[in-house]
Amino acid sequence: MRVANKTIYDMVKFDLARINEELNKANRVVTTGKRITDLSDDPVKLSEALNIKSVLLNLEQLGRNINMGRSWLAASESALSQVQDLISGTKALCVQMANGIMNAEQRAAAAETVQNTLDDIVSLANTVVNGEYVFAGWKTDIVPFDEDGTYHGDNHAFAIKIGNDTTVEVGSDGEAVFGALFTTVSDLKDALEGNDVGGIMAAMANLDSDFDHITTKISGIGSKMIHMETREKIFQDYTINSTERLSEIEDADMAAAIIDLESGQLAFRAALASSVRVMELSLVDFLT
Repeated sequence: MRVANKTIYDMVKFDLARINEELNKANRVVTTGKRITDLSDDPVKLSEALNIKSVLLNLEQLGRNINMGRSWLAASESALSQVQDLISGTKALCVQMANGIMNAEQRAAAAETVQNTLDDIVSLANTVVNGEYVFAGWKTDIVPFDEDGTYHGDNHAFAIKIGNDTTVEVGSDGEAVFGALFTTVSDLKDALEGNDVGGIMAAMANLDSDFDHITTKISGIGSKMIHMETREKIFQDYTINSTERLSEIEDADMAAAIIDLESGQLAFRAALASSVRVMELSLVDFLT
């Protein structure tokens, strides 16, 4: 039975379209370097690749959180260490002013020094990192302390996420950190202005407690830094492993891909030439 020319023509078109599609796919692999670019390439592997990419994006965000947290904790530790220096200097002043040889005028002059110390502590308590206050609780956009040490922040420590179900406090409730100290320094100033030796002695004892309190806060910061460094190392290792797995899924064997492309080009040219002969058409007629 004689096959109609149209049937032959349709078969030739179908065959050329198939070969051309394979050629385009081979060209896309060589161009992008990726073995999988759409769902039709490999649905199962593409789904796995998308899941890995989602995990990598999450790890990237957690890494940014850790970097932010590290900056906050470092700034907090620096501020608190400087506060300890101020406490030590203030305690030395107390020892001097509690001496019986000091008079009211000398103690009144020392009160001015204590006021300067109070100003310095307020400044440190208003420490800023990238425009946010680390001792303001969750109200990170509000100056936590005014000039007399009154707190305007939030009483919940600011925390960041460093895992799917893990958070760490990197900010602080400033009142919990500095409240007692501001009271101590203010009382000391009043005692000096009032020539009250008993009040000076009481402030000296309170300064010891305040110093220990700040030491505990600094120790806690150190523990958090270690925790975040450990997390960061875990994330880095997991990122490397996930990236390698993603590469195994997506990346093409370029040598094989180039061979496939060249083979496809040869197959397309051969099919085109064969089609022209079968249909007894010129190449120009075929393209037209």
